[in-house]
Amino acid sequence: MPMTVDLAGQVALVTGAARNIGRAIAERLAANGATVVFADRDAGEAAATAAGSRGAVGIAMDVADEAAVEHGIADIQRRFGRLDIVVNNAGVNTAHRTTVDRFPRSEWDRIIAIDLTGLFLVSRASAILMRAQKRGRIINIGSVLGIVPARLQSAFVAAKGGVVSFTKAMAIELGADGVLVNAITPGSILTDGTASLFYADKEKAARMLSHVPLGRPGAVDDIANAALFLSAPESGYITGQVLSVDGGWTAGYMRDF
Repeated sequence: MPMTVDLAGQVALVTGAARNIGRAIAERLAANGATVVFADRDAGEAAATAAGSRGAVGIAMDVADEAAVEHGIADIQRRFGRLDIVVNNAGVNTAHRTTVDRFPRSEWDRIIAIDLTGLFLVSRASAILMRAQKRGRIINIGSVLGIVPARLQSAFVAAKGGVVSFTKAMAIELGADGVLVNAITPGSILTDGTASLFYADKEKAARMLSHVPLGRPGAVDDIANAALFLSAPESGYITGQVLSVDGGWTAGYMRDF
């Protein structure tokens, strides 16, 4: 039976909500009573996805665009008068797999702008409302690579490492105003992207899963469950924490020495 909590009367924003992990989180929050704003760069996809959840709305939001973020948060305040839960899910990676001396500056800038600066912009605008309310939850979606770096992904690793430390920094700054800030670091989750990148090839899949004690990829619902837990009233004394949902990836080396 799916986990259930009482989010009635709460307003939630999920970025990158049109598909995969973001969609799963947004739908799970809505199923538990929250009024959810599905935000995505593509307004049409956001609206279409939101249409499947009762009371939800879809809006366009490019998290790397400061004006767009501030407009979106202001629109939420006008519509609903409050903002209780923010899930910073929007993010990108790159097909460039190369050492730092060959890594393109343009790709570095793009990834940092979305995965780290974008998260900052949404958090900053949301924190203004939450501090005034004296309550709120900010949940940042990072990656296990922000804890245990991988080769040939310097920009993504740097961004996700920044997410981990930024989460803790916000937690100690905002806690006195009742705003809880936590992060979820997914491991290898089966999505449209990873299905084609890793799991369509048996050899690649085996190499990926050799890091995972449970021996299988996670599902988007595993991340949605973690986000629901951190959104729940029962989690009111948890802040500044990083919850790895990774099948044991970051527990230690999956090899004999």
